[in-house]
Amino acid sequence: MRAIQVAKPGGPEVLSVVELPVPVCGAEQLLVDLAFSGVNFIDIYQRQGIYPMPSPYVPGLEGSGVVVEVGANVSGFSVGDQVAWPSSLGSYSEIHAVNAGSVVKVPKDISLDTACAAMLQGMTAHYLVASLYEIKAGDFALVHAGAGGVGQLLCQMITARGATAIATVSTDAKAAIATKAGAKHIIRYDKDDVAAEVKKLTSGLGVDVVYDGVGKSTFEASLASLKRRGMMALFGGASGMVPDFDLQSLSRMGSLFVTRPTLADYIVAPGEMQWRADEIFSAHSAGKLEFAIGKSYDLADAHSAHSDLAARKTTGKLLLVP
Repeated sequence: MRAIQVAKPGGPEVLSVVELPVPVCGAEQLLVDLAFSGVNFIDIYQRQGIYPMPSPYVPGLEGSGVVVEVGANVSGFSVGDQVAWPSSLGSYSEIHAVNAGSVVKVPKDISLDTACAAMLQGMTAHYLVASLYEIKAGDFALVHAGAGGVGQLLCQMITARGATAIATVSTDAKAAIATKAGAKHIIRYDKDDVAAEVKKLTSGLGVDVVYDGVGKSTFEASLASLKRRGMMALFGGASGMVPDFDLQSLSRMGSLFVTRPTLADYIVAPGEMQWRADEIFSAHSAGKLEFAIGKSYDLADAHSAHSDLAARKTTGKLLLVP
């Protein structure tokens, strides 16, 4: 089978197409014929060595496909089931053996590209608005990179809960995308003072919560945009890791809260991952949640997908087609 392999940390050029044996389906696993593999910033961090990985390895955490074999100790799944997962290393491949406890069932009315897009980004957006900081009617939320995959989903979910989404973007085209996703206000971070604009839009108070997946370049503006006792959720670092920070500053800025969450801690309870997926799939089926597929690439072109994502040239979800 075809797969992508990384022999050593480096740039996109280290993503090599190789032929590997079809994996053996373990007793606790499902063997899945992949339809789509998701491309995410964590894949880039692992490839670069920011998150050290044993080499060589097959990258990719997210995927969707059809079950072709069920492990001897697995119940509740059958050959032919549609499944998807947010975190199983080795997903940049044509066939993947994934632990049954790491997948969700996908309803037949949900396409497999949508299912893949709903995994890491969809469930990230869901835990951010439903669990980490539960968005309520009347809240104000700042969403950085509002035209990105998670950003668009956050804007939709925030608006659906009766709150106001303020999105930051860098171009007029991205402003239109974020507006379509439900952002009531747009801030051009490339030319405006984000915190000052936020204060104008909130009568000088600031927002209840900031959802920041950008990191280094937005960190200070995010803190300055919060209201007293506001919450900053730093869930990614697309622009790089944030600098060292003096926690005493949080007191001086209004007893602020800052958290660095990860999806893994919000899908750990029994049934929690399937619950999040079911809520997302139901909202999509009801026409209340749309997943923007930005671009699909052949598996062999994974290096281009990484380059495009890192350069922030894209909007919506990037997928590989094995």
